[in-house]
Amino acid sequence: FHRCEKTPPAQPRSVFSIQIVEKNAEPEMTLLTYLRRKLCLTGTKLGCAEGGCGACTVMVSRFHSNRNAIVHQAVNACLAPICSLHHCAVTTVEGIGSVASKVHPVQERIAKAHGSQCGFCTPGIVMSMYALLRNNPQPMMRDIEEAFQGNLCRCTGYRPILEGYKTFTKKEGCCGSRGKAGACYMITGQKEEKGDSTNSVQQLFDPSEFMPLDPTQEIIFPPELMSLSKQPLRELRFIGERMQWIQPSSLKELLQLKAEYPAAKLVVGNTEVGIEMKYKNQFYPLILAPAFIDELNSIHHKCTLGIVFGASVTLTLLGNVLHGEVNKLPSYKTEVFQAILRQLHWFAGQQIRNVAAIGGNIMTASPISDLNPVFMAAGCKLTLMSKGKINIFFLNLGSKVVCYRKTALKPEEILLSIEIPYTRKYFSAFKQSPRKEDDIAIVTCGMNVVFWEGSNIVQDIQLSYGGMASTTVLATTTTCEMLLWDEEMLQDACSYLTEEMTLSPSAPGGMVAYRRTLTISLFFKFFLTVQHKLAQEAVPPGQNMDDVIGRPIMHLSAVKQATGEAVYCDDIPCYKNELYLALVTSTKPHAYIKSIDTTDAMAVPGVVTFVCAKDIPGSNKTGPVVYDETVLADEKVTCVGHIVGAIVADTPAHAQRAAKAVRISYQELQAVIITIQDAIANESFYQPTRTIERGDLTQGFQESDNILQGEIHIGGQEHFYLETNCTLAVPRGEDGEMELFVSTQSTAKTQALVAKALGVPASHIVCRVKRMGGGFGGKETRSTILSTIVAVAAHKVKRAVRCMLDRDEDMLVSGGRHPFFGRYKVGFKKNGKVMALDVTYYSNAGNSMDLSLSRALLHMDNCYNIPHVRGTGYICRTNLPSNTAFRGFGGPQGMMVAESWINDVALSCGLPAEQVRELNLYKQGEYTPFNQCLEQFTIDRCWRECMNISDFHQRKANVELYNKQHRWTKRGLSIIPTKFGISFTAAGALVHIYTDGSVLLTHGGTEMGQGLHTKMVQVASRTLEIPSTKIFISETSTNTVPNTSPTAASASSDLNGMAVYNACKTLLQRLEPYKAKNPKGFWEDWVTAAYFDRVNLSANGFYKTPDLGYDFETNSGHPFNYFSYGVAVSEVEIDCLTGSHKNLHTSIVMDVGKSLNPALDIGQVEGAFMQGVGLFTLEELRYSSQGYLYTRGPGMYKIPAFGDIPTELKVSLLRDAPNEKAIFSSKAVGEPPLFLAASVFYAIKDAITAARAESGLIGPFRLDSPATPERIRNACEDKFTKLCPPPEPGTYTPWDVRV
Repeated sequence: FHRCEKTPPAQPRSVFSIQIVEKNAEPEMTLLTYLRRKLCLTGTKLGCAEGGCGACTVMVSRFHSNRNAIVHQAVNACLAPICSLHHCAVTTVEGIGSVASKVHPVQERIAKAHGSQCGFCTPGIVMSMYALLRNNPQPMMRDIEEAFQGNLCRCTGYRPILEGYKTFTKKEGCCGSRGKAGACYMITGQKEEKGDSTNSVQQLFDPSEFMPLDPTQEIIFPPELMSLSKQPLRELRFIGERMQWIQPSSLKELLQLKAEYPAAKLVVGNTEVGIEMKYKNQFYPLILAPAFIDELNSIHHKCTLGIVFGASVTLTLLGNVLHGEVNKLPSYKTEVFQAILRQLHWFAGQQIRNVAAIGGNIMTASPISDLNPVFMAAGCKLTLMSKGKINIFFLNLGSKVVCYRKTALKPEEILLSIEIPYTRKYFSAFKQSPRKEDDIAIVTCGMNVVFWEGSNIVQDIQLSYGGMASTTVLATTTTCEMLLWDEEMLQDACSYLTEEMTLSPSAPGGMVAYRRTLTISLFFKFFLTVQHKLAQEAVPPGQNMDDVIGRPIMHLSAVKQATGEAVYCDDIPCYKNELYLALVTSTKPHAYIKSIDTTDAMAVPGVVTFVCAKDIPGSNKTGPVVYDETVLADEKVTCVGHIVGAIVADTPAHAQRAAKAVRISYQELQAVIITIQDAIANESFYQPTRTIERGDLTQGFQESDNILQGEIHIGGQEHFYLETNCTLAVPRGEDGEMELFVSTQSTAKTQALVAKALGVPASHIVCRVKRMGGGFGGKETRSTILSTIVAVAAHKVKRAVRCMLDRDEDMLVSGGRHPFFGRYKVGFKKNGKVMALDVTYYSNAGNSMDLSLSRALLHMDNCYNIPHVRGTGYICRTNLPSNTAFRGFGGPQGMMVAESWINDVALSCGLPAEQVRELNLYKQGEYTPFNQCLEQFTIDRCWRECMNISDFHQRKANVELYNKQHRWTKRGLSIIPTKFGISFTAAGALVHIYTDGSVLLTHGGTEMGQGLHTKMVQVASRTLEIPSTKIFISETSTNTVPNTSPTAASASSDLNGMAVYNACKTLLQRLEPYKAKNPKGFWEDWVTAAYFDRVNLSANGFYKTPDLGYDFETNSGHPFNYFSYGVAVSEVEIDCLTGSHKNLHTSIVMDVGKSLNPALDIGQVEGAFMQGVGLFTLEELRYSSQGYLYTRGPGMYKIPAFGDIPTELKVSLLRDAPNEKAIFSSKAVGEPPLFLAASVFYAIKDAITAARAESGLIGPFRLDSPATPERIRNACEDKFTKLCPPPEPGTYTPWDVRV
């Protein structure tokens, strides 16, 4: 069964059930593919295909006979096999409400609370919330946060989503308009104003307008399914193209099948096998699905011994049962249960826990399993079974895992159950991972100690570790020496663990010294926990309502995005005879192509052709500025992921399977240059090298009291837009015409490069963009490569061709933010005043120039006036996929180096960092190193207001007090300013007025979630003086507005807004005579009169930014039109033993001029800030020494999640700061706030400084970005880190390298 929207809107939000009988279910097909391709229900999105982003979330309902209940669960449709859904009801986002009938309260609240920007993640978030409410109509806030652990959003910063859904909670809903002036103060996190300068709280949404939730009106479970589910189980068999799926009806059948087919794979949730088949090229011809066998789902309480769980019991049910036991039993009896619950809380997302089985987790035998170390330390008992035989095994007597992901089970054996014991009085479990929520562990452990009655003499102790070997291991040598629980034993145990828990310097996963230190640090935490328990035993008025400028207008597509009706590129219905394309990429970083063998690939069913460089009818040269790339590699590849060719087939599955079958032979070349250090050593740079210099460096250093030198490396960043790159190319049959539907920020560049490759004029190519599911710069230039390849394929086969990259492909080929290395020499006075700076930047550009410009040099000063300065920028040519534009584009890296040296100056002087920063701030009218005068300078106001709203001085006193009272956790505080330059070129607009008075608006910008279309409608509404409801934007296309600038560099509202304004002004002038003749008439009257008078009701608008241009040779001109300013204060808490940190507080004051739309602008500030939090503290791209990218999906690459937002977040827009250089006095807002997340980084560094002081370490120290747990822990040098020194460079081959 599948629920979907009912066409006749007979009742509000009415839906009906479609009964689906699939007689030939394909075992390899997922529910997501079935929904999108077979049922054409495109509301459910493909984001990662590995259950890591939540974009594909749906609700699956099923009657469980063993529980005698209907269970509603959020699941990942991208992993759920269609064969697993027998007798299930599936509810997608289309099934709960629609714009045409009535939206559901869950859809309405995320839209009206401004929680949907690009909207690609929105349907998944909606369905996660909907599934929660079906089970719990009045959840607590913690329930909502837990429900979203498996959902990611790259745009919003998460807070508006949580605030909108907070209104569903039982006790933690809206303040009831108790804020100032009747505003809901929960929206901005400000309950009161502090001083006259603080921006007043603006009501961004009114919760009283929300529809109430009525659980009685929800869809019922289909009675037919209820009846069928109560019938006796029978065996099901599905035979696919190359795979068979058998669902046995009883344990006896299962054991018989396992005896007959010992190599068959058992699958319950498909959370591991699905990924193995998709990404690890594993293939299992026979799957046994024992999910509904009673014995495997049973839960049995064994008096005083423990609880026996069947192997098919899901992790969600396991958690629910253990929660019940913890709530009713004394704590000392449930120590093991509590430890498991702690691990489960951070285990994957809710969607995975809902389907993943406890048995699958055990038998996967992962060396970094979250649960196996707990089971081993607790001495859990496993019951194994085969036909006619039962075997009992205790985990604490040794592991059944014999090597990496291999168990000692006989092929015909299955895991029947696990018994988890009650009493373990002193038991703890720990997990350390890069991100707390939904992340794989670096090191995980379970620890248990039992004492002889009334003493501290150890009777039994178990220390079990994951992440320290190819299997989960017990520290048996160490525990044998632990006899008396005291400080002396602690010292000895640390020494023994150092010797026992060793790793090869080249161990997979890297971070060797950190992992070894963690084994000791986590044991020390356990020691402190036990000691604590032993000791216990003896926290704008007056404006016209039709004028929408400055009002928090909801994103125009928010409701459609919430209902799944918003159309993205891959949602466009399939054309007749449409084909699908899959890329063939290089596996070598630098090599000649000797041959390409497509024999096996062409034998795959459904394959039509292979596309290579020889198939390009025009030019194979491409590139956004310089044509230094090829569309398809011809003769040579220069990176892993270099696109060599493409397979075109009848289905995506066939195309991808065939692409993997293409065999390429190479002749490898030297040198392979991967890192910035490699490039420096080989002098591998693109030209020109840029320098900006002002003043006299020699004089500046002579005038300085002190001189210091330092370095910092800033890692790259993956865009991780939720919608991957996608193109649909449709040949139009004559004159080489082609229509392209593309997810791109640059329609004109896409049009030009496709035309170049096809050898036709640009006028023959039309590029259309409805909306994107995020861009962030990643779809400005890199999207053109895929679009061109798809267009070439469509030209060759003369049929429509579509390609949407899988997440791993997108991350491999598309590049990201440039990694940077900064080296500086700074001279300063004793009071911290900087006199001279000599700074050099190296950026890793990859294998082509792309847009690798010198923007970092133009931000090397950040907000600080340096009398004598020189900056030099090198662009490194390496064998990596070309890096590209990304929100801020060099600016954040340039400013990060600036904050590093000014922080070093403060530490050298022994002065507060905020004092040194404020001393060096620019003042109004001063000049930058590139000789641009700072006009309308507001950084001083932002600074004062941010200090005020954050209560900085009191907060600092509290931090200092906390640090005096705590040895192993420390808090840090930092205030960081930003000055971001805004400039771009020109834009156009086209406005049509129709005879009914409706207005069709087109402009050159593309909508990617930033609300550009919404703002343009606001601009047109004010200019034309008509309600915004009369104005419509359909799409962006090259046949309406030509030669457009990319939607980038934060300037799209400025440029397109002025173009729209100019077009509307032209139309107003044409209508003015008719308004004068009929002053009491309405808009429609004037339009009709003009029409009958044969007046042209269509107008173009154009705008170019004035007085732009800069010459590096003479250091003259204006590189920027104006600057945006902001300041942030952040407070963090670090765990000195593990390196993890918590974001406690952030206050932001941002100068956005006179905001066009405060809701959108605050959303951009928060979204950019959280993206910056990822850049500076979490997201780490990890490459092998041969340029292979390990982090190719949400499994290994972690962007911030719901749990990473600061506990307290205040965002204030600076008042009374109009900007005369942009539309309606506004300012750009997309990029500037990102760097304010550096306040979190430097708060972490402040906390580390406090930790180092405990070990007698003072003064400057190096902390590279991102500040991962590994870097934080290693910087907190102490007696434990000294036991695990890092291996000497050059003595081993590292698993990964810093690029």
